[in-house]
Amino acid sequence: MRLSKYVIVGVLALLTLVETRAVAELFTQAGQTPGPSLTPVPSTRPTGAVISVGDGDTLRMAYQGKPVTVRLACVDAPETGQVPYGPAARDRLGELLPRGTQISFREADRDRYGRMVAEVYLLDGTSVNLKLVQEGQAVVYRQYLSGCPESRETLLTAETQARRAKLNFWSQASPLMPWDYRQGLRSEEHTSELQSPCNLVCRL
Repeated sequence: MRLSKYVIVGVLALLTLVETRAVAELFTQAGQTPGPSLTPVPSTRPTGAVISVGDGDTLRMAYQGKPVTVRLACVDAPETGQVPYGPAARDRLGELLPRGTQISFREADRDRYGRMVAEVYLLDGTSVNLKLVQEGQAVVYRQYLSGCPESRETLLTAETQARRAKLNFWSQASPLMPWDYRQGLRSEEHTSELQSPCNLVCRL
């Protein structure tokens, strides 16, 4: 039996409608809406490739043929010695930035060790700095927040929400800020040097 061309056109139109609705449903389940917003906006920021992750706020990338150490700007992750939060932050950064991941960045400064201090982004535009704060894996480094004028308020809002939700680092009753932890280590090292019986003799 031969089908008329009108029947064939009608069936094709119905299949197209069903497929369109199915795709729209997938976007809805993912919390997205189909449209131009799904296409990454081309970035004029420089790009590099991740080599490794050092801790929760430090990474190394290949840039212009050289390895470059990058400290995430305006955020501070728990130190590795702040178990379990420091190792957890390091592991999470490693999940976000596996070796070979292409990233873009905006350099904000250089620290006293000569490391680049930067806001780092995935190529889809996701801010890695902000992501860590949103998840409670890092806190806002207020002392250096002036280096991120465009993301300042977003970072502060994200930290407030993570703290209220008691996410990760904020799940502690009295969290010790990373900078205070580092200061404590320096004080202990200084005290240890002063108390050492070799302190004066060894310097002669």
